[in-house]
Amino acid sequence: MLVLEKKLDVLKRRLIYLSDIKGEIFGERIQTLENWLNNISERIYELSEEEVAEQLEKIATQISFYEKEAEQKLTPLDYVRIVRHPFRMTLKDILENVYDDYVELGGEEEYNIDPAVIAARATITRRIGKRVYTHQVMVIGHEKGHGEEFRNGGSAKPWGNEKALRFMQVAETEGIPIHTYIFTPGAYPIEDYPGAAQQIARNLYAMAGLRVPIISFISEGGSGGAEAIGLADLRLMFSHGYYSVISPEGAAAIEGKVKEGEKVPLDLIHFCAQQLKITAIENLKLGTIDRIIQEPPLGARRDDYEFFNLLKQEIIRATDEVYLSVKSLSRLRARQLKKNGLKDTTNIYVHWELDSKEIERLLQKRTLKYKSLTKDFYADLRSFWRKNMDKMELKWLRLKTFLFFNILKRPIKRLQHFIGDVKAELQVISNYVIAPFLRFKEKILPKKKRMISLISETPAKEEDNYWSEIYVSPLANVDKTVSCPNAEKYGCYDIWVPDLYGELCGICPNCGHHFPLEYQWYLNCLFDKNSVKEFYKEIASINPINYHGFDEKLEKTREKTGRYSALISFDAKVMGISLVVVMLYSDFRNGTVGAAEGEKFILACERAKLLRRPLLAYVHGTAGIRIHEGTVGVVQMPKCTIAVREYIKAGGLYIVVYDNNSYAGPVASFLGCAPYQFAIRSSRIGFAGPRVIRETTNQEIPPDYHAAKNALKRGHIQGIWDRREFRKNLYMALLTMGGKHLYYR
Repeated sequence: MLVLEKKLDVLKRRLIYLSDIKGEIFGERIQTLENWLNNISERIYELSEEEVAEQLEKIATQISFYEKEAEQKLTPLDYVRIVRHPFRMTLKDILENVYDDYVELGGEEEYNIDPAVIAARATITRRIGKRVYTHQVMVIGHEKGHGEEFRNGGSAKPWGNEKALRFMQVAETEGIPIHTYIFTPGAYPIEDYPGAAQQIARNLYAMAGLRVPIISFISEGGSGGAEAIGLADLRLMFSHGYYSVISPEGAAAIEGKVKEGEKVPLDLIHFCAQQLKITAIENLKLGTIDRIIQEPPLGARRDDYEFFNLLKQEIIRATDEVYLSVKSLSRLRARQLKKNGLKDTTNIYVHWELDSKEIERLLQKRTLKYKSLTKDFYADLRSFWRKNMDKMELKWLRLKTFLFFNILKRPIKRLQHFIGDVKAELQVISNYVIAPFLRFKEKILPKKKRMISLISETPAKEEDNYWSEIYVSPLANVDKTVSCPNAEKYGCYDIWVPDLYGELCGICPNCGHHFPLEYQWYLNCLFDKNSVKEFYKEIASINPINYHGFDEKLEKTREKTGRYSALISFDAKVMGISLVVVMLYSDFRNGTVGAAEGEKFILACERAKLLRRPLLAYVHGTAGIRIHEGTVGVVQMPKCTIAVREYIKAGGLYIVVYDNNSYAGPVASFLGCAPYQFAIRSSRIGFAGPRVIRETTNQEIPPDYHAAKNALKRGHIQGIWDRREFRKNLYMALLTMGGKHLYYR
C-alpha cells in the first residue's frame, strides 16, 4: 500500500503541474481527476490494493493523454511558465541523476558565496562493450532550486559569476572539459564590486580564450545572465526551455510604456513572448543554438529518470563532438557519430584530452563560430563596386601586415635587440677603461650645468575658446535660461543657454555638472580637423525576427538621423595620432546594439589590428541590446568580446570612454572587458536601470547609484574626465599607454 500512496502523490503533483501550465484549458477536466484522486485518498484503506492500483492506472493514463494534448497547444509564454515552475528539473537534479559522482565547490546550499551558482567537480562514465570509461569534468551552472528562497531564483550575483570563472580556470589548468547549465532569468542587477556588468564582461573575455572544450546547456536563458557562462563551443537547448534578450514581462513593460507599479497586461506579455522568438525551435532557426535536446511532454521534471538517461548520452555525445572536431585523427569517428547520434556513444571511444595543436584549433574554431553568427541579419547597402574595393583593401592590409610585421619587422627587431645588447656590453668594458680619464677630467675642468631633458612631450595648451571656434551646438540657438540639476545642493545660478552650449561646452560653471550634448559635438571637437573618415556606413540594421511594427520604427529612425545603425565607425586623428574609433550614439534607437552594430564593431577591431592602430570606443549613450532583435542581439555580446580579445591579444590598445547613460549588454561584454575605461563627468554606467533594480531586488537605490564617481569608487572605471579636457586626456592616455609611435607589444 505504501507504493500506491507514493504513486497517488506523484499523480497529484502531475495534476498540479498541468493546472499551473495549462489550467485555463483543462480546468474542469483537472478538477474531475482531482476529485477522483481525493476520493481514492480518503478510501485508500477501504479498497483493496488491486482496486486502488487499477483506478490509479486509469487516472495516470488520462493525465498522460491530457499532457500530450497540452503539449500540442503550448504557447511561448507557456515555455516560460515551465522553466520557472518549482517542479522543473534543476542542476542539482542533473548532478544527482546524470553524473556518477560530484563534489560541490565553493560551498553548499545556503552556506555558499552565491547559492544561485553551483560549481562541481564531477565524473561521468560510459560503457563500451565490457569496459567502463570514466571522464572528469567541471560542471558549472545556475541553481534555481525547488522553491528555496536563498537560491534567488537562479539570478547570479557578481561574486557568483566570479566563482564560476574561477573554477573554469581551474578546469583549464587541469585540462578537463567544462559543462555549463543555464537556469537563470537574468543576472542580479547590483553594482557592488566586482559589478554585475563588469564581471559578466570578464567572464566572456576569459571564456573566449579557455583552452578546454566548453559545452553549454540552456533551460532558461535570460540575456546577459545567461551569457556569463554561456559562451561555448557547442550550445544545446532543452526543448521546453527559453532563451531571450529580455523576459516577456520586461519587454511588455517597455512596449506598453507601463509605469512603475502598474500591472502589465497579460495579452501584451503573450504578444511579446510570441514576437521575441524565445523557444528552442525558433532559436535553432536563428542559429543562436546548435541543437535541441528533446524533453518529455510539458518538460522534464525532477523525477523524469528516463530523460536523465537520455541526457547523459546527449552530454557524452556533445563533448565527443567538440573533441573530435579538433583532433588530428578523428574523421571516421566524427562521421559515424554525426550519422548515428546517440546510438554511437556506447560504441565509439573518444579520449577527452587535447595536445597543443588541437587546443589552437579549438580556439580558432570557437572564434570563427561566433564571428560567423548573425551574418544574415543585417543589410549591406554598399554597391557592388564598393564591396569589391573594400575587400581588396582588406586583402592588401592583410598582405601588408603579414609582410611588414611578420616577415620584416621581427628579424629587424631581433637585430636591433642584439645590437643594443652588444652596445650595452661594450659600454661596461668602456666604463672600466675610460673611467679614470673622466675622473681626472672632472677634477681639472670646471663643471657645466646640465639641461634637464623632457621624458615625454606635452601637448600645447589650447585656447579657452578652442571648442566654440570649432563647433557650436545647435542647442545654443535658444534664447532662454536653464537651471542646473545641482542648483539646490550647490547654489548654482541659472545659465543662459547660448553661453551654456557655446563657450561653456554644456558644463555648469559653478558645480561642473555636464549637460548632455549631441554626438556631432564630439565628432567635430574631439578629433583633428578633416581627419574623420567613416567606413562601413552602409551596413544597416534590419528586423531579423520580424518583430511587429519594428520596420516602421526603423524607417522613422533612419529618416530622423540619416544613418543606418547606432554605431559609427571611422578613422581619425587626435593631435596627430591616428586611431580607429567606434561610437555608439543614442539618437539611433537609444544606442542599442543589434546584428549590424555588432558586425561593424568586429570590422573596426579587424581594421585596427591590421593598421596597427589604437581602438577607441566612445559611448555617447547605449540602452543595451536591442530587444527587437531577440537573441540575435544577445549573441553580439560574446561575438564582439571575442573580437576585442583577438585585437588585444595581437597587442592592441583598447580604450573605452563612457558618456551620458551606458547600460546593460554592451557594458557587460565588449565595453566592460576593456583594460582602460574612463567616463565623462556626470555620466551614468551600470548593468540595469533604477526601475529594473527596484523591481528585481525590492530595494530603493540612491539617485547617484550609477554615477561615474561611484563607478570609479567600485573600480569599474579608471578615471573621470571633464568634457573640455577629453581631447587632451585622450592624447595623454595614448602617449602614456602606448607611446607616440608604438601601440603594439
